[in-house]
Amino acid sequence: MARRAVITGIGVVAPGGTGKEPFWELLTSGRTATRTITRFDASGHRCQVAAECDFDPLAHGLSRQQVRRTDRVSQLAMVAAGEAVTDSGLDIDGALAERTGVAIGSAVGGTTTMEREYAVLSDGGREWVVDPSFAVPHLYDYFLPSSIAAEVSVVTGARGPAAVISTGCTSGIDSVGYAAELIRDGEADVMITGATDAPVSPITLTCFDVIRATSARNDDPATACRPFDRTRTGLILGEGSAVLVLEEYEHARRRGATIYGEVAGYTSRCNAFHMTGLKEDGREMSEAIEGAMKQARVNGTDIDYVNAHGSGTKQNDRHETAAVKRSLGDHAYRTPMSGIKAAVGHSLGAIGSIEIAACALSMRHGVVVPTANLHEADPECDLDYVPNVARERRLDAVLTVGSGFGGFQSAMVLTKVERTTS
Repeated sequence: MARRAVITGIGVVAPGGTGKEPFWELLTSGRTATRTITRFDASGHRCQVAAECDFDPLAHGLSRQQVRRTDRVSQLAMVAAGEAVTDSGLDIDGALAERTGVAIGSAVGGTTTMEREYAVLSDGGREWVVDPSFAVPHLYDYFLPSSIAAEVSVVTGARGPAAVISTGCTSGIDSVGYAAELIRDGEADVMITGATDAPVSPITLTCFDVIRATSARNDDPATACRPFDRTRTGLILGEGSAVLVLEEYEHARRRGATIYGEVAGYTSRCNAFHMTGLKEDGREMSEAIEGAMKQARVNGTDIDYVNAHGSGTKQNDRHETAAVKRSLGDHAYRTPMSGIKAAVGHSLGAIGSIEIAACALSMRHGVVVPTANLHEADPECDLDYVPNVARERRLDAVLTVGSGFGGFQSAMVLTKVERTTS
């Protein structure tokens, strides 16, 4: 019998609130959590807006020692993982711990602390040769992205395979896809998987300012990101983490677990074309979509909702609109498609998993979340993007897509699994 990977736990730390309930309430309300940056003085930057998490690691159960030895990127993941495991109802110990793995995605890892510590070691950039005597003892852990997976393993008790997947802005889809494959292949029965990023820092914001990918609507932070809108001018950085518990279906069924949905199909492609450029025909993304649908054994007409990458840049919105049309055909015009980045920002590697969490909750509640800030239709983007107001709809098969710098294109199909018990 083929092994299947199902979602039995969800944990979220996102702008607008920590926990899956505040996250869901924000998304369905049509509000946004974008604001003027408070984590540092961004007055000299082109873009001065981001979606920040109001996150106190101590208030959410981490010890002072854990906070000292970890970057914010790990702290977000540790808290999200704790919620996900609690939500799943699993007790990860004994033999199950040996069959439980960790796969976490991240695009920029411990950038925040690395940047801060470099400023200390170089005395604010004044010293070309840094003085290592000023280094904190955990600098090596900040430097290695693999420390994120190690910390999640520690807090969850998972002693199976552990890995960090870093494929830029598709990391959050790719990590979950990798975890599902480990379950299908019999390498694990449970995977703690998802993604995390904390890129709201001067160096990251500068990188996006240079290529003018971010919106410069600093006078109106709440509406700065406008996916698929005629007036869109770019993305807004965000931060956060979403962690899922993936479980082998029969394992979940035997214990009567609540199942949010099945990771039924996943495919990734690279366009081998340009670091930031996208072809308008959407062919590479459509190939990923078609591969994911084939693996899930669904057709374009079976898709009930598309969770868009929806970054708010002109070329991306055109690219994925074309890709969905290529893959779903005429059914694309009858399928609601929305994006959540206007609400929670673009948290780079984390956003794919945050969007998977949103899709799983949408399936559970029978609600399509809206695209916030969509008021003026763009003739080049002519699908149903569910502007501003949530919509009730039965969702049996959901498609979520991601696009990343470097030409990465990933797609995943989630399908509904009726709850059964042994």
